[in-house]
Amino acid sequence: MTEMVLSCAAGWAVFLALHLALNGRWWPWLAVSLLPPVAFALVPLALLAAALVTGGRLAAALAAGCLLVAWPQNGINLRALVRRPETPGGLRLVSWNTQHWNQGGDPDRFHAFLRSLDAEVYVLQEYLNGFEGGKVWDIDDEERLRASFPDHHLAVGNNSVTLSRFPPAGPPVPVGACSLRVDLRTGDGVLSTYNVHIPVQLTVMNPLRPAFLRDMRRRAAARDREYAALVEDLRDNPHPVLVTGDFNTSAAIGDIRRMPRSLRDAIGACRSLCPASWNARARLRLWRIDWAFTGGGALVGSYRFRAAEGLSDHLVQELTVTV
Repeated sequence: MTEMVLSCAAGWAVFLALHLALNGRWWPWLAVSLLPPVAFALVPLALLAAALVTGGRLAAALAAGCLLVAWPQNGINLRALVRRPETPGGLRLVSWNTQHWNQGGDPDRFHAFLRSLDAEVYVLQEYLNGFEGGKVWDIDDEERLRASFPDHHLAVGNNSVTLSRFPPAGPPVPVGACSLRVDLRTGDGVLSTYNVHIPVQLTVMNPLRPAFLRDMRRRAAARDREYAALVEDLRDNPHPVLVTGDFNTSAAIGDIRRMPRSLRDAIGACRSLCPASWNARARLRLWRIDWAFTGGGALVGSYRFRAAEGLSDHLVQELTVTV
């Protein structure tokens, strides 16, 4: 039994070494990195418990080392254990992937839900319809949006929608092919909001078909371009920034390391120990692929995920931001 536990611990250590070396650097590893992030904590913890029961010291050391080395990738938010008072006030913002803008659903219910969120700024992704034959097509819901939110300024671009009670400081700026930057005048300053939607890693199809690998390689290249465009724009931006949206990237996927170190992950203000935003329709949610970052003096006062009431497979990000 001790030898079996040691073999399992050694196997996990080899897998983890490959993951750390290839994750975010070799495109085929994107499929492997889709593991639920919490697995990088649960597997070594299970191995450690088995090693302690069987008396395998080497296995226990391997398991403990794997747990510590991969801790940043497990998605566990230990800061939730420290109760901090929420910062009062601040700009109320929601960020949400609408899953193809309520395609096939009740538009009245969809718009009523948006209004019920009562945000000063809405950052919404997937302002489009599809897929039929792998294609998407644009839609036009601007008239309904202006009627639903008469006190908000509307910006549309790159299949994204930003609604704000604060006036824009200039025209919306497309970032790459899938994200949208909108600069808002908040008081005496400007806050740059980035409405981000990074392409998904793969299409669900037979993984043994050559088309599967071709599609994943194409998507990996598209993800590279989107992250590069986002990081380049952020580095040239002198304003406080809020970067939020659907990154299609979990804590276990190396792509998230591309975000500038000057940005702060909003998860520090979240009170959930294992925050997850997908799949909203499932009872067990294992992936946080929706993120929020601030920088340049912008700070998050509160941050939480809210149910989407069956309207999307993504939960709603709710946060308050001060500049």
